[in-house]
Amino acid sequence: MRPTDLATHGSPHQPATPGRFALTVYLALSRTPHGLLDLATPFCAALLCGGGLPSAGIIALGCVTVFAGYTAVYALNDIVDYRSDKKQMENSGEDARCNYLDAAFIRHPLAHGCLTLPEAVLWFVFWAIAAFVGAYSLNPVCAWILIAGCVLETAYCLLLTVTHLRAAINGVVKALGPLAASFAVNPHPSPWFLAGLFAWVFAWEIGGQNIPADWHDASRDAAFGARTMPVVLGYAKASRLAVACLIASLLLSMPLLALSPLAVSAPLWLAAAVLGAILVLPPAAKLVRSQSDADAAALFNRASCYPALVLVVLVVHLLVR
Repeated sequence: MRPTDLATHGSPHQPATPGRFALTVYLALSRTPHGLLDLATPFCAALLCGGGLPSAGIIALGCVTVFAGYTAVYALNDIVDYRSDKKQMENSGEDARCNYLDAAFIRHPLAHGCLTLPEAVLWFVFWAIAAFVGAYSLNPVCAWILIAGCVLETAYCLLLTVTHLRAAINGVVKALGPLAASFAVNPHPSPWFLAGLFAWVFAWEIGGQNIPADWHDASRDAAFGARTMPVVLGYAKASRLAVACLIASLLLSMPLLALSPLAVSAPLWLAAAVLGAILVLPPAAKLVRSQSDADAAALFNRASCYPALVLVVLVVHLLVR
């Protein structure tokens, strides 16, 4: 099925108006609903590292650049995983999950045949060039970080059947966006701040994103020979690791916010930690008990909102200080 067959519907199994560009298919390729929430993380980093709001020009260019970067990297994931995703679907049938953020439109549209590989590659190249130009304009270091992210994302995908420790690469890739945002607003950020920022995002990504995302595919992955945290560690250990990583991320957030150049006040950095705990720990604890796909989806969805919650707290700090 071609993108023009999917103009008005989010499913490849529904009729559509022919001859129209199906933007939703491309947005599904880049997991845009998830990607939009991810934008909060580099925005948080920019505020924390810059000590306040950047200039209007940097804000405008930064918004375009981070959107382009996340759009490109998520599309790259599906492009590199195209053959393995297609083989898994052929061997195990349709993916019937629901209430899962990454399947808001359709999951793996390339493997489903909703668009061709050249079309997907052109989409990736367009956004990658836009992201590179924007990143280089902000700071050449940001452009090199973008290239590193694309290389590491490719390595992450290619290691699917090699080792479950590839999850660490996923954590690094997710942390590179906030690191780039830091260099965009401060040419010489503190190494200690960068280390704390990296650890905060890395722990959140592993506990709230990587493990629950791979949870859904565990049965397929096991049959396919893939090596992921839930497959190798088992559901019990993987769920406990998710809880531990999320707790670590929440604890790391407090000194990060307090000691950053933004110097977030104690009531607000404490509020960010408490509200974050209320957001992510109940579904994580429930996953430990139930070990169900539905609870893994709930954890993934709620953890995806955590950076946006922190961003709201930072905006409040800017308004009241």
